[in-house]
Amino acid sequence: MQAMALVVVTLVADQVSKELLLGYLLKTGAVVPVIDGFFRLVVVWNRGVSFGMLGGDRALPPWVLSAVAVAVCIGLFVWLRRTDRPLQGWGIGLVIGGAIGNVIDRARWGAVFDFADFHIGQWHWPAFNVADSAIVAGVGLMLIDSLVGEKRRAP
Repeated sequence: MQAMALVVVTLVADQVSKELLLGYLLKTGAVVPVIDGFFRLVVVWNRGVSFGMLGGDRALPPWVLSAVAVAVCIGLFVWLRRTDRPLQGWGIGLVIGGAIGNVIDRARWGAVFDFADFHIGQWHWPAFNVADSAIVAGVGLMLIDSLVGEKRRAP
């Protein structure tokens, strides 16, 4: 059940952060430096998948990306119900929460609202949000669990 709580916490943190930051950024001019030369808050509408991939002029319709995300979440939920490994469960919970958060954005706005912009000089990491961070952290936990779990099972 910890993993399901993580789904809810991730989803709420993602949606609240987006609601607050979008209102704030639209009022203040859409770019707010936080750490000069390294991190700023921006308004980016991601019509592609993670980190803007496949989001150019020929981006897939939001409902296609949402349908894929929902199908992945269903598969992850089935996996979650079958696992007894906490680290794996936490990872799955983070991925599900993040994926649902981005699906909600696509349903509300037709794109995902990204706001965290890390940069050094002219080099920028693609803008992202809490949901994206949760997905990356969740996949990382699942990978760590797969390595640690394999070592535990080895004779």
